Amino acid sequence: MKTQWIERVKVGCARLWPHPLAVGKREMLISSVGAGLGLMLAGWISHFILGEVNLWFIAPMGASAVLLFGVPNSPLAQPWSIVGGNALAATVGVCAGLLIPDPGLACGVAAAVAIGLMFKLRCLHPPGGAVALTAILGGPGIHQMGYHFVLYPVLLNSVLLAALAILFNNLAGRRYPHALAPAEAKPANLPIDAVSITRADLHEALMEGDLFDIDEDDLQEILLRAEQLAHQRQSKTA
Repeated sequence: MKTQWIERVKVGCARLWPHPLAVGKREMLISSVGAGLGLMLAGWISHFILGEVNLWFIAPMGASAVLLFGVPNSPLAQPWSIVGGNALAATVGVCAGLLIPDPGLACGVAAAVAIGLMFKLRCLHPPGGAVALTAILGGPGIHQMGYHFVLYPVLLNSVLLAALAILFNNLAGRRYPHALAPAEAKPANLPIDAVSITRADLHEALMEGDLFDIDEDDLQEILLRAEQLAHQRQSKTA
């Protein structure tokens, strides 16, 4: 009994240690350079348009840049996700800040409503939660802007980052936006030979491509589950 308890503690502690990311050095470099260039260019353009006296950048855009340039194949990093998600979250945040006097309550309501609407409108973008809170906790300068905060800097920064991500990722050889258009849709039944995929094969394939926001163990579990379902389907039709 004591041995089992100690083993569980060891396993629990081991889970706290992060797994290495299955991504090659080239992708790390591209992601880092892309995020840096994207933020610098978006900041300069915003500064040129808005001038010295205006707020031309907010911190959550740094988190957006990590997604757009670091994990461009993620559903959370697509152009509609950043533009729609950030603008929607900013609108909800401004509304909550104006209607609810207590900042803590306003932040909770804004986060809940923003996440629900982002799910509904297919534009879930994690930095949007920070955008909503920035509208409430950003200080007098942001409060004075009111709904102008939604248009600039939020919408302006989001559109600029999305456009720069499309340009940079495609120049770097990445497919972005990642979602397939109807004409690009892949066939449902791919002719795959009956070959077992090993963990080493899976790791090597991941290292050669973009970073996926899914753990290697989870991906292997999905592949095994799909293989089991395929065997069940074949046994029913046999």
